[in-house]
Amino acid sequence: MNRPSLLVIILSVFIDLIGFGIVMPLLPIYGKTFGANGFEIGLIIASFSAMQFLFAPAWGRLSDRIGRRPVILISNAGSTLSYAAFAMASTYSGSTGFWLLLASRIFAGICGANISVASAFIADISPPEKRTQRMGLIGMAFGLGFVFGPALGAFSYKMFGLAGPGWVAASFCGFNFLFGLIALVESRKPTGETARPRPTLSQWAYTLRQPTVGFVVVIYFLGTFCFACFESTFSLLVEEVFHYTPDHAGYLFAYCGVLAAFIQAGPIRRLNKLLGERRLITSSLIIVAASFLFIALSASLATLMLSVGLLAIGWGMNRPPALGLISLSASADEQGATMGVAQGAASLARILGPMFASPLYAGHHELPYFVCAGISLLAGLAAFVYLCRPSPAVTTSDLESAG
Repeated sequence: MNRPSLLVIILSVFIDLIGFGIVMPLLPIYGKTFGANGFEIGLIIASFSAMQFLFAPAWGRLSDRIGRRPVILISNAGSTLSYAAFAMASTYSGSTGFWLLLASRIFAGICGANISVASAFIADISPPEKRTQRMGLIGMAFGLGFVFGPALGAFSYKMFGLAGPGWVAASFCGFNFLFGLIALVESRKPTGETARPRPTLSQWAYTLRQPTVGFVVVIYFLGTFCFACFESTFSLLVEEVFHYTPDHAGYLFAYCGVLAAFIQAGPIRRLNKLLGERRLITSSLIIVAASFLFIALSASLATLMLSVGLLAIGWGMNRPPALGLISLSASADEQGATMGVAQGAASLARILGPMFASPLYAGHHELPYFVCAGISLLAGLAAFVYLCRPSPAVTTSDLESAG
């Protein structure tokens, strides 16, 4: 295993998510500046994930054919250009600024291949017994990048105005590109045994038809869907129900991200060794279900913090074994394409989650958390039945009938 390349991949994901985190929380502010209505602001926010849903499998499949390094470098270069376009869009006003801003987010989503291809890179250089642990390092980098990014975004917005966050994000991604160009080595030498080219929908159908892979992708989608429901309603819950300022919601999000990153950085290895991927996925979903129930029933900041901490632990326990089991169940020449479908499923969940949770919250603030508790519990029970069922014993008659 090439340890320097592992470090480069983790830093690449971390820096990429810093850039994403810098601009993401500010998108509603930019939308209002350009006179966008609620639907148009939602379109700006959803466009990135929509493009990832469409293009992540294609990037992953391309990395199976030509190697991981060139695809990661293309992604980093594209991210740099998209954030520069974002910064330039902020200098315009009205509909021109809105359409340029939307175009920059669409382009960023199209080029956003880092997470899925980085996961395939980890699969290439990790033995099976360490794959889930190292998928946890990707999750740690993801979480920490998203924790530090919003703080940098707020600082650059305050210091440099509307264009500041875009140029800062472009600078981070530009450094990421140069760093990868110098330090990243290829993890997969293209051979004659590469994934057969498939249109995007055919790739989705092919991946989901594989028994274990398809099941875990669906479970991963449901877990991400529930977490997206939490992300899209939690700030409102903190402000409207607990009567705290939006700053408190930001601190609680950071607390959640740091705790999940800690779980994925270290304890996940011991937990996976103790339970295995299948039982760890099941356990994590049960914990997530309990945390949503506790959030809905919380009556004070202290109980809310405990509930959110439990959610962070459950979510931190879920992502690495899910991606690890998907990787272990996929063939070596399909790692990029399969990880691309998993990332596309997560992107789709981040689109549908807020659309589902916001109307429920408007009806009653507890409702999305009760519903997500039910979804997580059912997903956990399904995982227990499907993934944890004992293998049938091989009898003497079985051996005799098989010759």
